Amino acid sequence: MREKFDLGLIPAAPDLSFENILWSSGVKYVAGIDEAGRGALAGPVSAGAVIFPADGRLVTELAGVRDSKQMLPEQRQDWAVRLPGFALASAVGFASAFEIDEVGIVPATRLAIQRALEKLPIYPEHLLLDYVQLPENSLPQTVLVKGDNRSLSIAAASILAKVARDALLCRLDEQYPGYGFKNHKGYGTVTHRQAIVRLGYSEIHRRTFVIHNPEAIGEEDFLLDSN
Repeated sequence: MREKFDLGLIPAAPDLSFENILWSSGVKYVAGIDEAGRGALAGPVSAGAVIFPADGRLVTELAGVRDSKQMLPEQRQDWAVRLPGFALASAVGFASAFEIDEVGIVPATRLAIQRALEKLPIYPEHLLLDYVQLPENSLPQTVLVKGDNRSLSIAAASILAKVARDALLCRLDEQYPGYGFKNHKGYGTVTHRQAIVRLGYSEIHRRTFVIHNPEAIGEEDFLLDSN
């Protein structure tokens, strides 16, 4: 039985508490990792990876960096441009809708993470992950509940993953008109579900994801920029 997480452990803003413990123990390269697009009906899942230098001043310099879901699009865009300048290394990886259908969303998410890690010019010594585990990766890992609210490295990774995926969906909107990808980024809004009923699936839709009540408006219809 999974132990219930104490929400009181979440700081007012993500910090470097977990990174500091690892840096103090001699681990130099700590990668924060997070994904975006896991619950969408279309498009890839993306994963960001960020390695910061062991510098406590980053907490002040990166004030405003949050879980990407808590930020406005323009805030995410601004930080996505600035964050690589603070990092020793950063990268984003993707797994396609076809791969999601082939292996399932969790293995595809792990695949996107591994691709992000392989793109890093510095390979990490320890991974900080937001809930997802990598059982096939031999690197030491710390898996955190609400990690993007607790670790600055994970929060930064969430921003890079979200902005990169959103940009890709905006480009795909031109290739697959009529679905409104630039507005909902592939998530299951009512307009998106109705477009699927009207137009059928496109090549970038996840065919194994079940669409419930295509005419009904749910909570997700008001969360167009959700992760």
